[in-house]
Amino acid sequence: MKIIEQKLMTGERALFKSNDLQISYSTFADGESPLKESHDIKIDHSTFKWKYPLWYCKNIEVEDSTLFEMARSGIWYTENISIHNSTIEAPKTFRRAKNITLDNVTMPNASETLWNCDEISLKNVTAKGDYFGMNSTNVKIDGLNLVGNYFLDGGKNIEIHNAKMLSKDSFWNCENVTVYDSFISGEYLGWNSKNLTFVNCTIESLQGMCYIDNLVMKNCRLINTTLAFEYSTVDVEVNSVIDSVMNPISGTISAKGIGELIMDKTKIDPNKTQIIINS
Repeated sequence: MKIIEQKLMTGERALFKSNDLQISYSTFADGESPLKESHDIKIDHSTFKWKYPLWYCKNIEVEDSTLFEMARSGIWYTENISIHNSTIEAPKTFRRAKNITLDNVTMPNASETLWNCDEISLKNVTAKGDYFGMNSTNVKIDGLNLVGNYFLDGGKNIEIHNAKMLSKDSFWNCENVTVYDSFISGEYLGWNSKNLTFVNCTIESLQGMCYIDNLVMKNCRLINTTLAFEYSTVDVEVNSVIDSVMNPISGTISAKGIGELIMDKTKIDPNKTQIIINS
């Protein structure tokens, strides 16, 4: 394996179509697509300062490195990439990429990141930005701190543990999502989704969990959550009072209390939903 150490690289396609490289303590300055169409590359303690650094790549390992803001749209159409202990300041990173691992990564400007990607593993990731993870599939997350609206819109086959998500309109148009031991705050949670499950979660949401086919909640707490479950089929077990419930289609809701229960006979059949109060 060839070693490139402490180099400043400039110009378009500086290392185009490279393979079997170890790049250490180096800087990719001005110049688009420095590693386009490369494979089997290890990068550590290095920086990327311009656009499209890792397009159409395969088998990439990145450690203790930084993608600055202008390294935007940085990793598209790439397969098998792992990034550890790094900062991605650039927006629009990862598009139509596959087999992505991020471990201990900070993304302060993560808008439009991880779009249409497959096989994603996130561990101890901090991100801020809207439309994170749109239309991505086969996602596993353990340890996420997210600030940004429209999280995982259109995603499928998603498992999340130990997350804090401040996100309006998160989990819209999703399918097969399970969230464990997490906190979610944001209006209109989960609309138009199918098979959405929350276990041991705390949720705050105006008009949350509506228009869902097969909503499951186990041992959850709802705080300041109003007009919940409209037109959803539900299997809900919460260990708190629900401020208000509006027109669920069918199923069971078990709670310590319901502040306001709206069951409009002109819109739904109230007999199809069982309400259990566990005071």
